[in-house]
Amino acid sequence: MAREGEGGRGRDRNREERDSEFVDRLVHINRVAKVVKGGRRFGFAALVVVGDQKGRVGFGHGKAREVPEAIRKATEAAKRSVVRVPLREGRTLHHDVNGRHGAGRVVLRAAPAGTGIIAGGPMRAVFESLGVHDVVAKSQGSSNPYNMVRATFDALAREDSPRSVAQRRNLKVSTLQSRRQGVEADAADS
Repeated sequence: MAREGEGGRGRDRNREERDSEFVDRLVHINRVAKVVKGGRRFGFAALVVVGDQKGRVGFGHGKAREVPEAIRKATEAAKRSVVRVPLREGRTLHHDVNGRHGAGRVVLRAAPAGTGIIAGGPMRAVFESLGVHDVVAKSQGSSNPYNMVRATFDALAREDSPRSVAQRRNLKVSTLQSRRQGVEADAADS
């Protein structure tokens, strides 16, 4: 005998609540044609980015004969591939980072408060879904949206927080940050 709150329906409700916390953005739709005996058959491929605007983001790719079905598949794939990215003060990156995928290269730079998101199309969708408010990004090489999104995710995967760096080096976070401030003061004096 199942207790109240357990069973199939409660499980679905929890999944819907988890899914509703994500914001999804359609980045690109591609129409492809397959030539068959009777003419052309059209299919659609969708690229979607999802995020909770609190440091988690993912992307997915879906293909189907109809646009809404392709978007649904891409959204489900994106929710399965969500990754957590450390953010400084919940608004920008901790440090500058480069990423690449194929011929697509991106440069992401941390920015002071009030800068906004200075990035083009597909990268902007990733940052808005991630919850970054201040960042400067430059895309070099391929302008293909798939390569740009994958290169952006490659760069975000290289992002480290001071806590993880301190843990890796067996230091205290305060020691690590005091060294950084000392280096910044030396650079300002030069």
